[in-house]
Amino acid sequence: MMLIIDLFDETEQLDKQIQDNIKSLLQHAAEEEQIGQDAELTVTFVNNEKIQQVNAEYRGIDQPTDVISFALEDQVEGEVQVIGAPTQRILGDIILSVEKAKEQAGDYGHSFMRELGFLVVHGFLHLLGYDHTEEDEEKEMFKRQEAILGSFGLTRS
Repeated sequence: MMLIIDLFDETEQLDKQIQDNIKSLLQHAAEEEQIGQDAELTVTFVNNEKIQQVNAEYRGIDQPTDVISFALEDQVEGEVQVIGAPTQRILGDIILSVEKAKEQAGDYGHSFMRELGFLVVHGFLHLLGYDHTEEDEEKEMFKRQEAILGSFGLTRS
């Protein structure tokens, strides 16, 4: 199983080591979630202004947020199902605000890398269909996040 990750840093604030760590973490998360087949996703790091535009356009919330995911596997009502789709899964897109991640790392008292990792895994789990609208779903999703981050060695310190 291979996870193909297209990573774009529109902020030009993340060095190669951070980008490599994010890719390794996502590979780890894919293994932990037993994806089982080749899959592809895109991660784009943006500033607050850009994520606010996306949040307003797609969620009707005109303020910056930390991470937004667009799962391409979600079946939308009235959507035509593609027969004979490619064998490689296209999971979708994760858009993450570097400014928000830095701010939240400070607020929560942990490293910038831990916050980036938390947000990327959160977005990744959304691509796989996890959600947190109901309390039991939220508990399950956050339990998976912590398990993935812990087994990767990205703790709250």
